Amino acid sequence: MAIKGTELFVKALIEEGVDTLFGYPGGQAIDLFDALYDQDNIEVILPRHEQALIHAADGYARSTGKVGVCLVTSGPGATNLVTGIATANYDSVPLVCFTGQVPLNLMGNDAFQEVDIVGVTRGICKYAVTVRDREELPRIIKEAFYIASTGRPGPVVVDLPKDIQQELGTEEYPTTVNIRGYKPNDAVHMRQIKKAVRLLHDAKRPLFLVGGGVNIAHANREMTQLVEKTNVPIITTIMGKGAVSTQHNMYLGNIGIHGSYAANHAVTDCDLLFSIGTRFNDRITGKTSEFAKNATIVHIDIDAASISKNIAVDVPIVADAKLAIEAILDVLKNKTVETPYQTEREEWLKKVLDWKRKYPIRMKQQEGLTPEKVIRTINKRYKDSVIVTDVGQNQLWTTQYIDLDENRQLLTSGGLGTMGYGFPAAMGAQLGNPEKKVIAISGDGGFQMNIQEMATAVVLELPLILVVFNNGYLGNVRQWQELYFNKRYSSTCLRYRKSCERDCMNPDKSCPKYTPDFVKLAESYDAKGIRVEKEEDIEKAFAFADANTKGPTIIEFIIDPKANVWPMVPAGNTLDNMIMDC
Repeated sequence: MAIKGTELFVKALIEEGVDTLFGYPGGQAIDLFDALYDQDNIEVILPRHEQALIHAADGYARSTGKVGVCLVTSGPGATNLVTGIATANYDSVPLVCFTGQVPLNLMGNDAFQEVDIVGVTRGICKYAVTVRDREELPRIIKEAFYIASTGRPGPVVVDLPKDIQQELGTEEYPTTVNIRGYKPNDAVHMRQIKKAVRLLHDAKRPLFLVGGGVNIAHANREMTQLVEKTNVPIITTIMGKGAVSTQHNMYLGNIGIHGSYAANHAVTDCDLLFSIGTRFNDRITGKTSEFAKNATIVHIDIDAASISKNIAVDVPIVADAKLAIEAILDVLKNKTVETPYQTEREEWLKKVLDWKRKYPIRMKQQEGLTPEKVIRTINKRYKDSVIVTDVGQNQLWTTQYIDLDENRQLLTSGGLGTMGYGFPAAMGAQLGNPEKKVIAISGDGGFQMNIQEMATAVVLELPLILVVFNNGYLGNVRQWQELYFNKRYSSTCLRYRKSCERDCMNPDKSCPKYTPDFVKLAESYDAKGIRVEKEEDIEKAFAFADANTKGPTIIEFIIDPKANVWPMVPAGNTLDNMIMDC
């Protein structure tokens, strides 16, 4: 029987197990939304902006392991997805983004709300395609979900012209996929694995470096087993944090420009860097010519293009992180743990653990209300939770102080560094994990980038806790201006008004009142809000938020405008050249 393209679209979503769709309607997508109207198996979520929509789908995908699905109209609806597509692409998040499009005969004619969204997004997604034949629609949708979720996951864009949506055609939806030129790697090169294990066995100062690939592969348990089997210390990128419990005695902390002393010095001094699921981006390497200069480097990654792209490696292994770690554990079953350099290993372990003990990450300011104290309160109160950050100092403080294990998950925009990500991603995480406490941590700048989603969270009755660190600045940029631009705070003070002195160097009590009032703003959306200015009120504020089970609560923490993120590696320096505080 022939059915409309819109009916096939809905059938395909059901076949792919889609139960939640994030959509915003418009003229070129209205037929698709009409087809969804009578569908009880798919919940359609209506955010208030398409950028927030795709961030919500992203948070849903990261927190559940499912493919996030978006549906928007053509033109501005589609272009509003661009930042979210790039965010998901950098962080390997599986999304399928359906965009309405003008009819085929109008494409290329500058029709109303016509944009070549495939051309716009091709360089920032895994695959983008326009459906030009109704009979190809089932195959293309099937391939979209397969491509998004296999290999290195990522976003896929499917552009649906309006006439294709309305045209009659096959009702058959394929059960298998055969894409010429695309074959995800599901094998492990055992010769390379055995070579890596030999190096691990013979190293005097080995170190595991783990990135987001281990979390994406859900290989946390296997990674913990590997650390404990080999007794080798481990460091992570911020995307890899949680690969083993942050309370594990072998965990040294995050590596990078705001990494821990122990992690940064360990990677500088190790003689074997055994890396799994990381891209070696510039945020973790510092001066690339000096990165791990004393080490032989093993690099396991599912994406062959990431290997030796930024850092030349000695033993490349293209494999899924979980499969690779399982293969390593299998090889180690038949080997003794003792190495020829047991004494050197023990000295190495003592050295790095001494660094960890002597140089913990602590905020310089220890009196009064600080982000560190807020985050440590979250650690104590919310064991089974999803923590979502925005981007800026809030992200850096959170990734420094948050404790992670198998019960607590961290979502953050690590690759693109997208301000405005945190709040809507938390909405998606809450929708995907209704039984968990979801906490979004933002700065006052990033929170306002998608603040309109208060309306969405209220109507959906999402019991989110929205932590806002309010320092009145775009704090991360302000920190750089303080250190390197002689306190010339150009366009970073969010309280600045025309009446202010142009060359204001420091905030004080005479500064204009901050706007908006986040508590009143929450109340205007029929949500809850509370402001905290004293350390002793931190617990009370979270108790206030916990009592609100039918909607979001903003907790505004007034923090020191001069608070900075330490330690810090200055741009262009080696990882061990750290400013501990200033």
